[in-house]
Amino acid sequence: MAKYIVKRLAQSLILVILVACLTFLLMNLVPGGPFLSEKSPSPEVLAAMEAKYGLDQPLPIQLKNYVVNMFKGDFGVSLKMQKNRPVILIIKEMFPVSAKIGLIALVMAVTIGIPLGCISAYYRGTRIDSALRVVMTLGISVPSFVIATLLLLLFCVKFQLLPSMGLNGWENYILPCTALSFYPMCYTGRLARSSMLDAINQDYIRTAKAKGASTKAIIFKHALRNALIPVLTYLGPLTAFILSGGFVVETVFSIPGLGRYFIQSILNRDYPIIMATTIFLAALVIFMNLVVDIMYRVVDPRIDITKGGN
Repeated sequence: MAKYIVKRLAQSLILVILVACLTFLLMNLVPGGPFLSEKSPSPEVLAAMEAKYGLDQPLPIQLKNYVVNMFKGDFGVSLKMQKNRPVILIIKEMFPVSAKIGLIALVMAVTIGIPLGCISAYYRGTRIDSALRVVMTLGISVPSFVIATLLLLLFCVKFQLLPSMGLNGWENYILPCTALSFYPMCYTGRLARSSMLDAINQDYIRTAKAKGASTKAIIFKHALRNALIPVLTYLGPLTAFILSGGFVVETVFSIPGLGRYFIQSILNRDYPIIMATTIFLAALVIFMNLVVDIMYRVVDPRIDITKGGN
């Protein structure tokens, strides 16, 4: 297991470097620059500003310097949005806001989605199953910005029950967390239902029923343990994405998190923030996938993750 983890960490490091290189090259292929705006500076001022931040050097040199500084923990400074402030400090300030919303949404998605999937599978073919399938299908079909907008119009504009922006109290978390969790909750429910249907038709479930095991024991002790494998696969990248707060949800509800700030940095062509945020989110996705692979062995000891098979 230790050898496998070290190997995966090495692969993850290489992957992060590739993400950094690809993001850097794609970002510089887009016409324009961070210092060009409606009122562009003179060529002399522009050249001086590019020289100050090392943007006048050839792209391979810029990329090499960035990767070297990245390993030193230096992701540069903001060029426009918070001028000359270290990007790492901006991420440290913004990410906890997104992470708090994301964790609440993740807990909601898992604690509601998995039981709904199990209930739908157990009552397969009944009205309960049909109603739950309709809700889950709608949940994965409707984009998150539509859900967020509908919640905003309904609870903030029409009934004025909840605040529409900011994070000044616990009530401010209700709508963004609900909007952010709705899609993963429905998708998790569909995965759990499909896996549960497959699990309850296995021979060991029939044996448990023949031995007189209770319905609760059959679902949660025998079937659910094996049905969780596909759900865990999805929860890896989902956790990384949802912890970032969700770009659209943060924008709709004016939440000062990393997702909304990332969108603003793209619009302002703030290269260091774009690079650092992309690398941070990519590393988070890679790390969560590694955690999920290790959790496979915890859920089902028969799985040999070091060989990639059962």
